[in-house]
Amino acid sequence: MARAHAVTYLLGTKFYKMAYVEFGNPAAPPVICVHGLTRNGRDFDVLAAALAERFHVICPDLPGRGKSDWLGDAGLYQPASYVVALAHLLAVIGRPVSWVGTSLGGICGMMLAAAGNTPISRMVLNDIGPHIPAAALKRIRDYMVAAPERFASMPALEAHLREIHAPFGALSDAQWGQLARFSGRSVLDQTGAGAFAMHYDPKIVEPLRVTVPLDVDMWPLWEMIKMPILAIRGAQSDLLLDETFVRMREEGAAGYVVHDAGHAPALMDDGSVAAIMAFLDAG
Repeated sequence: MARAHAVTYLLGTKFYKMAYVEFGNPAAPPVICVHGLTRNGRDFDVLAAALAERFHVICPDLPGRGKSDWLGDAGLYQPASYVVALAHLLAVIGRPVSWVGTSLGGICGMMLAAAGNTPISRMVLNDIGPHIPAAALKRIRDYMVAAPERFASMPALEAHLREIHAPFGALSDAQWGQLARFSGRSVLDQTGAGAFAMHYDPKIVEPLRVTVPLDVDMWPLWEMIKMPILAIRGAQSDLLLDETFVRMREEGAAGYVVHDAGHAPALMDDGSVAAIMAFLDAG
């Protein structure tokens, strides 16, 4: 059963609230699961339910997503801001943690894991690595810019998710329905009728809209990370390229491939859950 909480953090000259849900016994070893760019913490419900037997699982909504506060300035929607919020969460937990990060959540994890005296002791990187190709960033920017502002119904929103997130893998109808339920927020359309919008601040796309996508090189950051890492790759991923994945493994990371997924595996299949469980248990 998910339990809702929030942590307050200071960003610039204003305090904000970052929401999170937790699963399992708070006395158990903590695992933080952090989602991708347009997603929210409820993406991890399946994984969290499995891990909760032995871990205290904490799944935040990054700033501007889900139930977390929207930021006042679109320019603040950058990894550095998310790291500030997540550092406050780590301070509240106050002990070593394991980290599961999908895409943007993995970027934030790498930034925190590279810091001196980091509390992160083990890290799972889901379809993210030290090199991000410009073509993948352009694809993500393009579907965000083109996304409808409103959906007339929840089935219409779910159909949109099934299209843009097809690389998540072979999800069941129930799993797509769950993703849709937590991905939408109730709004009014131009006629005043009820409708749905994506459950994030539309301004999160602005930093991408005004930036020309370029290859991102984080290998220097990678070299600063010393804890055990499990790298997960969707076999058809255009963001975590095979050559990057191979180099990560050559430099000490364990690896797991989700064969029916691209960017990024939903981590709802039995194989991914078992691989993550075994990696975390090894700690």
